Amino acid sequence: MLDVRTKTTDPTPAEVPATASHDQGPPQALLDFMITEWEPRAGLPAPLEGLEHFRARREALSQRFPGEVLIVATGHEKIRANDTTYRFRPGTDFYYLTGNREPDGVLVLTPEAGGHAARLYVEPNPGKGDKTFFTDRAKGELWVGARLGVPESAARYGIEARGLPELEADLGALREAVKPLRVLRGIDPQLDAQFEVAQERDAEFATALSELRLIKDAYEIGELEKAVAATKRGFEDVLRALPGSRTERHVEGTFNLRARVEGNDVGYGTIAAAGAHACTLHWTRNDGALRHGELLLLDAGVEAVSLYTADITRTVPIGGRFSPAQREIYELVLESQRAAFAECAPGNDFLAPNAAAMKVLAHGLERLGILPMPAEEALVETNQFYKRYSLHGVSHMLGLDVHDCAKAREENYRYGKLQSGMVLTVEPGLYFQLDDRTVPQRYRGIGVRIEDDVVITEDGHRVLSEDIPRESGDVERWMRACAASPSSLFATADGPV
Repeated sequence: MLDVRTKTTDPTPAEVPATASHDQGPPQALLDFMITEWEPRAGLPAPLEGLEHFRARREALSQRFPGEVLIVATGHEKIRANDTTYRFRPGTDFYYLTGNREPDGVLVLTPEAGGHAARLYVEPNPGKGDKTFFTDRAKGELWVGARLGVPESAARYGIEARGLPELEADLGALREAVKPLRVLRGIDPQLDAQFEVAQERDAEFATALSELRLIKDAYEIGELEKAVAATKRGFEDVLRALPGSRTERHVEGTFNLRARVEGNDVGYGTIAAAGAHACTLHWTRNDGALRHGELLLLDAGVEAVSLYTADITRTVPIGGRFSPAQREIYELVLESQRAAFAECAPGNDFLAPNAAAMKVLAHGLERLGILPMPAEEALVETNQFYKRYSLHGVSHMLGLDVHDCAKAREENYRYGKLQSGMVLTVEPGLYFQLDDRTVPQRYRGIGVRIEDDVVITEDGHRVLSEDIPRESGDVERWMRACAASPSSLFATADGPV
């Protein structure tokens, strides 16, 4: 997916109401009846798999800010309309440090000898001896499922846990102790409001968290590989269904089913852009028709259960074969991607793959009679005329966020060096608008993007999505093979669901 590289702060979220206008107030007799004769709760849950990874991340963060209080929240459910909410997805940094996926939590790291003590504040679960389990539609377990609760969270995540009602008093004690304090802001405005704004200090904290995620360990790369493999199966679901599909929404729905069957969700809004819609870079309306003879640009990624996401784009001919004009553009984009791959190596500039790809695209555009000036003139930094047809950059970091590590310093990211363990996309594209008079008629309305996920290794790189066909002939054969094979929509890597 293209990297817009802008970020806004969410407004203070509306609180999800505990009751709705159409709820009926229960009589006292029902309240008394409902809270009796329940089996006792089961024992404590098993520790989270991979607990050591989350602990190591907290220790790394601790080393960066010795003697300071560090506060990271996960955020709250957000209202979609009236009293209905979006599906909750934990704050990336909070999850990275804890593994906790429930809403409302807050992680507080307080300094101690040799590092920090971690404390996790979570929503208590009073059990079925309290009426809220069936009267509170926002947090009651008969409405939304059971929360872990305090002792269960401590056992699950290996962190001392306390109830959220204790947070305010504990934060007050920290303020009175006058300890240096940093808050990850913009996630929980209500929490933010409890502390004086220290813009520079808190920005440094957000940056440190992003930069911790720049280098992926073996566990993270393994999770990204799972996400990529599931994404391939999602693409194949689409190709199997394509002969009977009529609209972009068929494509989106088919892929998104895979994301929910095999992962947590899609990693971002699926782009299913047919025909000239592919020339709108972030086309997510997905309300257009699929027409024989046109291309389908599918930019999609499965977000694994671990929340690591793939980000893959393939452009395929809806009828199964590229036209001569489509193939010309596709081959040029593919050539530019090969040039970008060649620059994916430790020690190279992060922007080196982009520069290599743009050089190939500019010369190709000149060769095809599209660029109305010499390629070398178009490539001059103060001109960049080729961007009329290829507006976006070639790469962004990838991980828990589709545009990962967004708060990292430019000297360590955009203008930094590639390092072993970094994972990034390589996604050149060309887009020719229907009304662009600089473009020959045969190319107008064609949009092509080819995107793969790449991990930098000690001696070069490895394409995590290498198994997803991208050569034009391979794409056509892949489409025929999928169309001829039975549906696997409800099958996963482990077999039928």
